[in-house]
Amino acid sequence: MLDPQAAEEQREKVAADAKSKLESAGELKHEGNWGIRKMAYEIDRRGEADYRCYRFVGGKDLLDDLDHSLKITDGVLRFRIFKVEAESPTIVPPDTEQIMQRRDEDDRERGGRRDGGRGGPRRPRPDAGGDRDRRPEVAPASAAGTDGAGA
Repeated sequence: MLDPQAAEEQREKVAADAKSKLESAGELKHEGNWGIRKMAYEIDRRGEADYRCYRFVGGKDLLDDLDHSLKITDGVLRFRIFKVEAESPTIVPPDTEQIMQRRDEDDRERGGRRDGGRGGPRRPRPDAGGDRDRRPEVAPASAAGTDGAGA
């Protein structure tokens, strides 16, 4: 995940460097440029990232070198290296435009609300209000009819 605020040339250089490391010390199976997408949460005050995905075969030396270089490279927000089975399918996410069109269609079906039109005022929380200082009434042990013996 590359910093979208970095220059396009810098992002392309980081991606090209990673790709050349993979090709020189391993075997690149798949390369994916997923583009700039919204992240689930902010990283370094960035709400979006330029996603790049590489599927490759390589040894421990390649992994160590890649891990080290991506940690110290400016413009890399986050990276992950996963071990996957060779026969597992390569997943390509849908285009961002397709996702946004589906969301718009879903919103129209629900009447324009993300919550499905079920909105309305929220109920007050049970602990809210002026009852905070009120304690529950508890009967004394002698009034409960026990003689101190357990049941």
